[in-house]
Amino acid sequence: MPDEKPMQPGDIVQLKSGGPALTVIGVEGDGVRCLFFSDEIGDFREATIPAFALDTFEFSDAEDEDGEEAEEDEAEKPAAKKRKG
Repeated sequence: MPDEKPMQPGDIVQLKSGGPALTVIGVEGDGVRCLFFSDEIGDFREATIPAFALDTFEFSDAEDEDGEEAEEDEAEKPAAKKRKG
């Protein structure tokens, strides 16, 4: 098993089982204190999660690290197909 860099405040992580991106705000022993936005309550929440349950968040190609959609060059966008009907 390769040595992994310990999680540090500012890192973006995710539960190994999936879910939203979480921002590390602190490490307390074997627990990682995380901040995330809850759509259900419309506000930020904090939770301490065991480090073994977290992985580094993998950003998709369409999203950059700031959570913004990557801009595509107009020439690279596929033309919209018209629907017959």
